[in-house]
Amino acid sequence: MTESYTFTQKSQINVIFNQKKANDTATLPHYREERLKHQPLELIESKLSKLIGLEEVKKVVKEIYAWIYVNQRRGERNLKVPSQSLHMLFKGNPGTGKTTVARLLGELLCDMEILSKGHLIEAERADLVGEYIGQTAQKTRELVKKAKGGILFIDEAYSLARGGEKDFGKEAIDTLVKQMEDLREDFILILAGYSDEMEDFLSQNPGLPSRFPIIISFPNYSGSELLLIAHQMLDEQEYKLTSEAEKKLKRYLDIKSIEENESFSNGRFVRNLIEKMIRQQAVRLLREGRFDRESLLTVRACDLIIEENKEVGH
Repeated sequence: MTESYTFTQKSQINVIFNQKKANDTATLPHYREERLKHQPLELIESKLSKLIGLEEVKKVVKEIYAWIYVNQRRGERNLKVPSQSLHMLFKGNPGTGKTTVARLLGELLCDMEILSKGHLIEAERADLVGEYIGQTAQKTRELVKKAKGGILFIDEAYSLARGGEKDFGKEAIDTLVKQMEDLREDFILILAGYSDEMEDFLSQNPGLPSRFPIIISFPNYSGSELLLIAHQMLDEQEYKLTSEAEKKLKRYLDIKSIEENESFSNGRFVRNLIEKMIRQQAVRLLREGRFDRESLLTVRACDLIIEENKEVGH
């Protein structure tokens, strides 16, 4: 027999028996309704959980969800809803997950009915800037038109401001700003690039910072995070490392993660490294003539060869 305790105003305790089933029945529909309402959040959190690191990025994504959801509930109750601008800036080195997170945000905002399609259009300077007068504005408008209903993601956006006064990059920026004003709904612009360059870009365009209320920084991965990414990639392709190969790879990734190299491409670097290891393993197996299951699965320390065919020391 189950018991339920309630406290009266005089601090007396009433004991009510056999109420568990009734209480559960009363709250279950509401619980299910709330779960259904938050399915978009659960879905994106499930996908984000598969990404190594990015803890602060994941928190900001949840903030965006909560902000939109609460504003939707305020609107239902005829309360004032502040203007929601969801244009964003992503700052960070290559291979830190910027494009992946942008794609997931498109899916989330489509599920929340903020965007009608949720697709992602990736672009760079060459996709926006033309060679002749008037060509740039047309190219930019056409690109925005393709992205309508989803997200236009422009990588290395600061390159638009690097050509000087006579360069058409400024025209592309002006056209984008106008399109942001004209398409207040069903379109999101994300500008991305290296942190320092993005800061310089914004300082040269005083009107831009206020148009991008959401700024997300993507930090470089630590050595241990890079190793986790490597394991994730190897698992997906059904390979495993020997203990010696594990130590060698860890040592190398630790070194690479602390080098002050702006061109370091983080996750992309690891992917290229793993692909090279797999190719080296294939050459070794061909030479050895060993094609049993265990040999095909196993990547050895000798398969890790780096710049200019120099091996990482043991």
